[in-house]
Amino acid sequence: MARLLLLFALCVLPVLVSSARPTRNPFAVEGLVYCDTCRAGFETSKTTYIAGATVRVECKDRKTLDCVYSKQGKTDSTGKYKIFVTEDHEDQICDAMVVHSPQHDCKTPAQGRDRARVVLTRYNGIASDNRFANAMGFEKDEAVSGCTELLQQYQEFDD
Repeated sequence: MARLLLLFALCVLPVLVSSARPTRNPFAVEGLVYCDTCRAGFETSKTTYIAGATVRVECKDRKTLDCVYSKQGKTDSTGKYKIFVTEDHEDQICDAMVVHSPQHDCKTPAQGRDRARVVLTRYNGIASDNRFANAMGFEKDEAVSGCTELLQQYQEFDD
């Protein structure tokens, strides 16, 4: 009986204590927000990055798909954002998503590039607290000059 109690104390109690304790180091969700100036659906050499764009990290319950966490942030002058998330969202679906662009001619979220999945748990083997989301973007209302030639260059290298 004493051995069973000792085994319980050594194995189970540390797990319970660590799971009940709040996270000391927050996750840092990082990424870029761009303006698809050529309306290509991906970043090109003519792509510009949007300062002051609003980005949201949102986590949903895996079964009910109800939103259980949401936090917004803004991009800096280079189009980069960093949003700190203090909670572990072990069994939830979390996405970074674009919300608003301050550029009047580049406000439409790029279809398929308007959100990026992020994993916000420490129980997956990732040692770092940094989580890098794929670049997300908005589409320019009309393509800028020189895009036709640029996109033709991409087609020349296509096999």
